[in-house]
Amino acid sequence: MDLLPLDHPRLKKNNFDLLRLLLALTVCLVHAAELSGFSPLAALPEYLSSRIAVQAFFVVSGFLIVMSYERSSSLSSYTSKRIRRIYPAYVTVILLAALGLVLVSRLSLTEYFSFTWVKYLLANLTFLNFLQSTLPGVFEANRMPAVNGALWTLKVEVMFYVSVPVLVYCLRRVPRLPLLILVYVVSIVYAQLLLDASIRTENPFYEQLARQLPGQLCFFIAGAALFYYLLFFERHIRLLVTLATVMLLTHHWTPLPWLQPAALAVIVLFFGLFLYAGNFGKYGDFSYGVYILHFPLIQLLLNAGWSEEHAWSFLGTAVCLTLLGAILMWNLVEKRFLLRSSHYVSSEKAEPKTDPAKQPVRI
Repeated sequence: MDLLPLDHPRLKKNNFDLLRLLLALTVCLVHAAELSGFSPLAALPEYLSSRIAVQAFFVVSGFLIVMSYERSSSLSSYTSKRIRRIYPAYVTVILLAALGLVLVSRLSLTEYFSFTWVKYLLANLTFLNFLQSTLPGVFEANRMPAVNGALWTLKVEVMFYVSVPVLVYCLRRVPRLPLLILVYVVSIVYAQLLLDASIRTENPFYEQLARQLPGQLCFFIAGAALFYYLLFFERHIRLLVTLATVMLLTHHWTPLPWLQPAALAVIVLFFGLFLYAGNFGKYGDFSYGVYILHFPLIQLLLNAGWSEEHAWSFLGTAVCLTLLGAILMWNLVEKRFLLRSSHYVSSEKAEPKTDPAKQPVRI
């Protein structure tokens, strides 16, 4: 029977907090350029990719969320941790937008707090952002009127969380590697069929479907696979990183959809687990706050009338406001809902060594 690497030292000393913050800031920078349309910022999306950053997020989630489930003593414990980590800050952002953006709406109070407002609130609180992405009279003069276009990934993330108990249940009862490969392949087949349909019919709706579950599952499952095979990954790190680098460089010129998710997972988790840069998590985890706050803050700045002449000042202001908001969100909301066992909570105590959730799990 194989041992899960739940007590591996790299799981305690890693760069995931810093890596996720850098990925969130990447999305922030790209969205600032795209939403503003300012020509001085046009180079940002050429050198940075919000799409790859989101895919990298999914890889990290696959590694960490599967590990969280394997460490949890029960399904209810796992569910509690996931809800506490994602939902309080998410609800806060939705409510702040729904209530606060009345101040910038061109409509009266009666017109603003309408059925559309209720629809926005209900749809977004249940992760169904695509049903109502705008608020009445808000950001209508901006290039894109959506209040928070980055939230579509949260729906996918929550679906990952829901699928993990089923996935792990199956992995404990059938040969692990064939099942992981099967899920990986099915995800890519689904995405490729929809992308082909989008090109053939010139209907962008198919491309939007390809971005949903199970189309993004290949990145999540690649991260999960490297968790289960962490010891193999560590033993063959040089070879795997070299091959992954070659694949990603080749993918830049000749698309390799079957290999790109696995190659990206290797590179992302290499930086996440190796080349330790210090305990960045002691300051908190600001990546989630950056991700869910940056879009409406950028929209507010554009709504205030920032011009292309001050493009770099606009970008700097957007980043600073986002970081400030993320710090406040962490300290006032996110941290308060974490369990005492969370490594982010400064008052946590080391758990007894006999805690079953901390022991290697035989499967």
